[in-house]
Amino acid sequence: MFIYNVTIQVEPSIHDAWLIWLQNIHIPEVMNTGCFTKYQLVKLLDTKEEENTTYAVQYYLESKADYNRYIELFAPLLREAGLLAWGNKFAASRTFMQVVN
Repeated sequence: MFIYNVTIQVEPSIHDAWLIWLQNIHIPEVMNTGCFTKYQLVKLLDTKEEENTTYAVQYYLESKADYNRYIELFAPLLREAGLLAWGNKFAASRTFMQVVN
């Protein structure tokens, strides 16, 4: 099992609308790619950022091939959609992990 983790810092000026977009539009679009089996959305509580709110979305995959397919076929357009909608009012970092236990 693998996890594609996206950690996002969101500025207060877009927070509420962005969270609605994330839950109702973006995550469903990612899941509709067929690359992931499930996801979870978490809010980071122990952060050094005083103004921005930080979330992580963890998408679960069965194989590295599913990850590669997502990155090659779907990720560029989905990332672009986020940038078009929200500009530089958020920052995302991504990691690919393997579940060990």
